[in-house]
Amino acid sequence: MPERRTVALVTLGCARNEVDSEELAGRLAADGWDLVEDAADADVAVVNTCGFVEAAKKDSVDALLEANDLKDHGRTQAVVAVGCMAERYGKELAEALPEADGVLGFDDYADISDRLQTILSGGVHASHTPRDRRKLLPISPAERQAAADVALPGHAQDGAEPPAEAPADLPEGLAPASGPRAPLRRRLGASPVASVKLASGCDRRCTFCAIPSFRGSFISRRPADVLNETRWLAEQGVKEIMLVSENNTSYGKDLGDIRLLETLLPELAAVDGLERIRVSYLQPAEMRPGLIDVLTSTEKVAPYFDLSFQHSAPGVLRAMRRFGDTDRFLDLLEAIRAKAPQAGARSNFIVGFPGESEEDLAELERFLNGARLDAIGVFGYSDEDGTEAAGYENKTDPEIVAERLERVSRLAEELTAQRAEERIGDTVEVLVDRVDEEGVIGRAAHQAPETDGQVLLDMGGAEAPAPGRMVVAKVVASEGVDLVAQPVGSEWWSEEAAR
Repeated sequence: MPERRTVALVTLGCARNEVDSEELAGRLAADGWDLVEDAADADVAVVNTCGFVEAAKKDSVDALLEANDLKDHGRTQAVVAVGCMAERYGKELAEALPEADGVLGFDDYADISDRLQTILSGGVHASHTPRDRRKLLPISPAERQAAADVALPGHAQDGAEPPAEAPADLPEGLAPASGPRAPLRRRLGASPVASVKLASGCDRRCTFCAIPSFRGSFISRRPADVLNETRWLAEQGVKEIMLVSENNTSYGKDLGDIRLLETLLPELAAVDGLERIRVSYLQPAEMRPGLIDVLTSTEKVAPYFDLSFQHSAPGVLRAMRRFGDTDRFLDLLEAIRAKAPQAGARSNFIVGFPGESEEDLAELERFLNGARLDAIGVFGYSDEDGTEAAGYENKTDPEIVAERLERVSRLAEELTAQRAEERIGDTVEVLVDRVDEEGVIGRAAHQAPETDGQVLLDMGGAEAPAPGRMVVAKVVASEGVDLVAQPVGSEWWSEEAAR
């Protein structure tokens, strides 16, 4: 019997990429590949790249080069690039990085097994040719669901089938293709948290962002597909689901119901075994009172608002082709906290955008001082290939961009630490993520994985709860954005802390 083929998936970038990697893993497992964690133990290392900003692209290139080094002293025979950077640059990336044995785009995902086998056998598969994926779907959202021939990672389309050679009995831990649109999926890792795609693409035309050009126009997954995948993940032991897309507030608009998320969330929260549902990537200009109500009042749905503000000065926002201003954004946060005082709120911001004045920066600082955000990401503006802003003439000097980045980052660090300190004395539900040499580490409802800080549970010498358990605890201290909490309602909670 020939030795089985082995493959490792190295994932960079956002949670959407993590979902794509698990789809690739599912397709490969169904076609007989053995999945391994360490690229050094794999015949083929598949690097799922990020193409969002310059730093992410550099990390992707570094990961490809690191995997290529394994070919000199490990089992690895081939290194293949997939993901957003591969989709965005294709042949250009292949020419600039000959160390990659293949550069595959989203259109190759359905045939990923054949592509890797060709490369592993010494053959050559033509590098992906980039194209503007916004032009692949109809302009009208209502007509997009019928576009079955467009590759949408994390979806699977009408008429799509599992790999032709998939065994009758799928390997243990592989999501069945329950219906013609459901993708195969294989979990990579044992975290109690998993992401589920609500949609792909984006119809917004922010002048600084290239994502729609390589991710395409917005298209929703059907509610039944989202529910079925969520049920399967719960059966695999997942306790928290994070709903991801480029813009969750648009979910359902191409299905004829812009309020579909409000209907879907209670159904997801009712899935047996789940402890928490979290919604990410919300557009402030599209927030609806009904959506706020559902996010703040539905049991097991985290009152968590990942709002894409980007700036608050009206002139800068208009140049970004976005909407709102400081006072409107503060009013939105006030409306949220009126319904859920402990609600979590986070956002990212760009400083140094072309034309940004000192007055604009001061307006952003006014917003940050009033917003009481739990987590703040700050990025200095840089030109992105193919974006409208890259052609703007009134660019901010790079040294000034760096100064503003440092200034606002320092303010953000101070403000988020203050916000964490405000939570001392609160009772929170902590989902345990891991137990290791650092202790029992988890997250409260206002903390998304990897981005928003964490909670250290002070067990007071008691036995540590297992990952995936939800623990009610009282916050007793803060360390930057992180919290320290003691479990309540049992011998774990000391009377001293209660006082």
